Amino acid sequence: MHRYSAFVTALALLLVLPSVVQSADRPPNIILIMADDLGYETIAANGGDSYKTPNIDRLAAEGVRFDDCYVQPVCTPTRVELMTGLSNVRNYIEFGVLDPEAKTFSQLFKQAGYATAIAGKWQLGRKPGLPQHFGFDESCLWQQTRRPLRYANPGLEYNNEERDFTNGEYGPDLINEFARDFITQHKDQPFLLYYPMLLTHDPYVPTPDSPDYNPHAKAEREDQAPRHFAEMVAYMDKEVGKIVAHVDELGIRDETIIIFLGDNGTGPWMTSQFKGKPYKGGKGTSTARGMHVPLIVNWPGHVPADKVNDDMISAVDFFPTLCAAAGISIPASLKLDGQSFWSQALGEAGTPREWRYSWFSSDGGENNKREFAMTKEYKLYRDGRLFDLGADPYEENKPLKQSALNDQQQGVVKQLQDVLASYKDARPAKLLKPGQPLKKRNAPQNPKASE
Repeated sequence: MHRYSAFVTALALLLVLPSVVQSADRPPNIILIMADDLGYETIAANGGDSYKTPNIDRLAAEGVRFDDCYVQPVCTPTRVELMTGLSNVRNYIEFGVLDPEAKTFSQLFKQAGYATAIAGKWQLGRKPGLPQHFGFDESCLWQQTRRPLRYANPGLEYNNEERDFTNGEYGPDLINEFARDFITQHKDQPFLLYYPMLLTHDPYVPTPDSPDYNPHAKAEREDQAPRHFAEMVAYMDKEVGKIVAHVDELGIRDETIIIFLGDNGTGPWMTSQFKGKPYKGGKGTSTARGMHVPLIVNWPGHVPADKVNDDMISAVDFFPTLCAAAGISIPASLKLDGQSFWSQALGEAGTPREWRYSWFSSDGGENNKREFAMTKEYKLYRDGRLFDLGADPYEENKPLKQSALNDQQQGVVKQLQDVLASYKDARPAKLLKPGQPLKKRNAPQNPKASE
């Protein structure tokens, strides 16, 4: 009898084992959340004192918070780098456009069998069907082929079908609902959800949680005021919380990687309190105020909890990192500029960056470009300006005189000169163009130009 029971137990284990192995080998779901115009200083977990971000703080407490993530100074340039893993110098055409010939991480995920979706802000070309062309099975987007309202009474496009809302609906809520529906529909298979949020971009207007929310708004900038920015940050955090709670409710939290970041710095007309001091937003500038953003990676049971990593991260690094997390091979022909930080997310040493390179021109023109290479301590522009980031983190003082540098500093300068030299001819000839004069970014601008 004892032997029979042991045999039955062993047989039961053999029958169960394949499903256990299959579950263990199942690629993880990935949810990439990117807030709009949200600098590093806005998140309480980072030391922000002005805004309430409990849901994002919880992701940080239960995951890894990266302290040194830099992206591009405005929206489209960051989106292009993030989706292609290439520096803007190689493939950035102009504001609001992604080269139709570009290869994206979403295309690789789709080829690997993932269900894929994008929900939120598009701004990567107005030709119908582009989201699907770039590898997204499903899409719910604002600013795809048109530019209607985004907050109260928005115009959105669901899988390329235009839908206009006129009964006080709130755009971020509709997009969040679409995202949660996608998660529900694909909870039993690996999925990739890219969620580039509408919040917290100006105009700073009331949210549905604000006492003065206007469900009858018919213009983009009705009721705008800087005081509403805090309300928008709180609502953005609430929307992140909805996604996390939904994943929990479906019982797939342990199978789901959640990554949160910002797409560029906070608008320059907002001054927040950061670690007890005023911090002016710097969107559009090539300093930390315009490029330093929050980054959190969370995956229970895999990513260590309550860890802080200060390795340098760049927008081009997300493509290879997402693929590494999912076990997806990247064709060598793509020759990405990015490098994976997935090992660091798992709590391992990894291979940290020694430098970052940036080529930025919002309209793609040569006259507008700002090009530099940087280590943690120093930053060298193509035009020769050198800044000591330890003593002058926001580049407010005069550049250092290279003739007065010590041997150690000269060694760093040589390293950065070599980096810049390696990108000297990286801009394709077909993309070389003069560009328009630089615009001042110390005051609110035309919304189309500041997206």
